[in-house]
Amino acid sequence: MLIEGLYTVRSLEQIDQDVKATVTLNAAHDVFKGHFPDSPVMPGVCMIQMIKELIEQTLDKKLFLNAVSNVKFMAIINPIVNKTIDLTLNISEMDGIVKVKNVTSYEDTVALKLSATFKIME
Repeated sequence: MLIEGLYTVRSLEQIDQDVKATVTLNAAHDVFKGHFPDSPVMPGVCMIQMIKELIEQTLDKKLFLNAVSNVKFMAIINPIVNKTIDLTLNISEMDGIVKVKNVTSYEDTVALKLSATFKIME
């Protein structure tokens, strides 16, 4: 984990090409003291890193972010209010490349949609 203690994986389940994960955010983490002290917001770059780490855990492979073809931040994730988030990852792998389509949500709110390509590190 690149940012130790930022989140805890509560569940990680793979069904064919889809992975469903539930993650609990640590609202007391130092990341939120700078982003932002009185109104904490989950940084987008941390969300992308979390997605990468969940894929690595699922595939048991190290990845390098190659390209992001689509990213839409649709709602703010406040770790005090939204302690638990759900991620759905549709993963496909071919010729050393991993493609993922992600939807991140809390309750009935979609917070993030992302399509990205990762290179498998040897």
